[in-house]
This record gives sequence, structure tokens and C-alpha cells, in this order.
Amino acid sequence: MKSFHQEFWLHNRPLMLLALPLLGAQLAQTGMGVVDTIMAGRLSPVDLAAVAVGASIFGPMMLLIFGTLMAVTPLVAHARGGQRHHEMAPLIHQASWVGALLLIPAWFAFYYSQVVFDFMKVEPDVANLASAYLRAMSWGLPALAFFQVLRCLCEGSNQARPVLLISVLGLLINIPANYILIYGKLGMPQLGAVGCGYATALSFWFMTIMLGFYVTFRAEYRPLAIFKSWSWPQWLGIKQILWVGLPIGLSIFVEASLFTTIALFIGSLGEVVVSGHQVAFNFTTLLFMVPLSLGMALTVKVGHALGQQRPATARRVAFLGVEMAFLVSLLGALVMWVASPWVVQLYSSDQDVQQLATALIQLAVFYQVSDGLQVNAAGALRGYKDTRIVMLITLFCYWVIGLGGGWWMAFGANPWGPQGVQGFWYGLIAGLSAASVFLLWRLNVTSRRTQLEAVSQ
Repeated sequence: MKSFHQEFWLHNRPLMLLALPLLGAQLAQTGMGVVDTIMAGRLSPVDLAAVAVGASIFGPMMLLIFGTLMAVTPLVAHARGGQRHHEMAPLIHQASWVGALLLIPAWFAFYYSQVVFDFMKVEPDVANLASAYLRAMSWGLPALAFFQVLRCLCEGSNQARPVLLISVLGLLINIPANYILIYGKLGMPQLGAVGCGYATALSFWFMTIMLGFYVTFRAEYRPLAIFKSWSWPQWLGIKQILWVGLPIGLSIFVEASLFTTIALFIGSLGEVVVSGHQVAFNFTTLLFMVPLSLGMALTVKVGHALGQQRPATARRVAFLGVEMAFLVSLLGALVMWVASPWVVQLYSSDQDVQQLATALIQLAVFYQVSDGLQVNAAGALRGYKDTRIVMLITLFCYWVIGLGGGWWMAFGANPWGPQGVQGFWYGLIAGLSAASVFLLWRLNVTSRRTQLEAVSQ
């Protein structure tokens, strides 16, 4: 036991040191959504519902872009571990072209979101405001995509602190910009939820410019000459990024679109249900940032070990990291259970919204651990560049078990009767639990095979 304890902290201490600034950056960026939700909710339930419904389109599309570009992180980590620094600049250039390509479906989804809202029978006032919110947000899309490319370069190089600092500064820009544009201060018109979109787009551009300056003038990145010249799109480079990254993006998109589809399905149940669901989802997402950051750090650490041709170390790092995620998720579930009645009061003063949100958050306690395990298993597998089977697993668990089972519990002829919005959260418990089992099995298979292949060579 003493030997295990020493090895546990030997590998997990550097993992935590990398994960903490990643966590800070994730919290700061997620904090923009939290700030939007709180400040719009203080204006009116309609504005809160519009932000919630708009976020149900914005979130999955951005995560598709973010997830695909996350291929940069393990590719940079492998190149760093193998001392192949000449690969960095071409990788960043081709990743930027991939990001530009992915903006096309995102813009299309934003500008034609009204069609989706009408199909899902979202209340007209909420649907119109949500569409305007997305169009305002679209001005920040190019900045957001390029920020993700630079962020993955820094994180794959074990340099997460500048991303943290810039993300916090972006949040600090977002808060006063929201205040001015939502409530119509300093001579500006009162834009409500639409003001959230413009304020967030402004913050995205600020963050991207700041991180661009950091990569340009930081001594560590200067030899890479990222911006000295720029290469045109090259199929081999784009293919490598899409081969690793597109399954990651689709996996994350599938998970996020699960919540999106739930939000759209319940759009016809009224403002209180939509708002309560959004408050619960927003708070649980905030706590989910802790295991998510550990998973992102695992991608880097596993990638470094594999780049250095140490598969046994990579396997050990992966499973010790998963064990750390288990402990962290248990703590998060406890916080969620105890704090939910007080936290929901920050989001809305409406008693019905508070009551529903509290009930949903306490349901989320039951999938907190499995969610932490599955995201860290997936993070370790990204370090192995094993992403396509992960995509298939998540597609089955999230959409067939999670969404299908959730719809059956919410509206179907099940033995307990229609459960409404709570039924979808029962589906989440089942889907995420199944994902954790299958992804841990896949991590064991992949890491063992990689280790055996190295021994046989």
C-alpha cells in the first residue's frame, strides 16, 4: 500500500499541476455561460429561456469545432515528447484551416436556427430572441476557433497557465460588457439576451488577440516561427488532424447535442421547465469542469509518455489518472448534493424555477462519478490517438441509451408513467454509466495492446 501511495502521487502530482490551470481556464470560459445565464435571468424569464435555448445550439456546434481541433493537443504532445519541434508550425497552420472549414456549418446552424426552434415548437417569443442571440454570437466564431488552435498548442506543450490568465481576463471583459448591453447602460440600448451574444463575441476576440501575442513573443515559442510565414491548405496535414480530431469532435458533439436535444424537446413544456433545466445543466456543467480538466491533462501526459516511447508508463499514468478522477468526482457529487438549494437562488428569483432546478441537480448526483470516469478514460484514449471506437461508444451510449431511454421515461408508455423533464435526466444516468464501463474497457484494451506491441518490436 505504501508503494502504491507513492506511485499514485508520483504520477498524479504533475497531472494535477497541469490540470489545475486547465481547470481554471475551463471555469473561466464556462463562467461566461454562467454569467450570461445569471444576468439574463435577472432581466426576465423569457431572456433566461432564450439564452438557454440559444446555448443548446451554440454549445454543440462550438464543441464540435473545439473537439476536432483538440487533435492538436496529442499531436503537439507526441512531437514535444519526441523532440520533433519542426512539426509545430505546419501543424498549427493546417489546424487553423480546419477551424476555418468547420465555421461554415456553425454559421449555417446559427443563422437558420429559427427553423429548428419552430420544428421543436419552442414558444415564439423565446425562439425569436434565441435566434437573435445566436446571430450576435456568430461575430466571435472566427476568434473562438483560432483561440482553440493556439490553446491546444500551449496545453500540448505543458504551458496551460497563460491560457488560464487570458481566459480569466476574457471573463472579466464579459461581465461589464454584459451589464452594459443587457440592461442598456452608458447610453446603450437595452438588448437583453442579444446583448449577451455581442458581449461574449467581444470577449472571444480579446482572448484570441492576447494569446496570439503570447505565442508570438514568448521565448519558448519564438524558435517555432509560427507566424513568420503561413502555409496554404495541405491535404496530408488536414487529413492527419481530421483523422484524429473529427472522431473527438463528433464524440463531444454527440454528448453536447444530447443535452441540446433534451432542451429542444422540453421547449414546449413552458418557460419554467426550460429555465429550470438550464439552471441545473449550467451548474452541473460547472462542476464537471474538474474531471474534464483532469481528462485534458491525461491526454497531454499520456501523449508525452508515448512520444518518448514509454508505453508502460503511459498505461500507468492513464489508470492512476482515472483513479484520481474517481475521487474528485465523488467530492463533486457531495458538493452538488449539499449546495444545490442555495446555488439555484443565484440564477433565478422564481420559486418554481428554483424548485425544479434543485430536483434536477440532485438527480445529477447519481451520474457525477460515471461522468468523471468516462471523460477521463476518453482523455487517456485521445493520448493514444484512439478516437474512432470512442466515437462509436459515445454515440450508442448517449443517443440510444441516454436520449432514447430518457424520451421513453419522459413521454413514453413506461411502467412509471410519463416523468416529464426528470425522465430525460434518468436517461442521462443510464447513458453516462454505460459509457464509463465501455470506455474503461477500451482503455484497458488499447493500453495493453500498445505495451505488448512495444515489447515485441
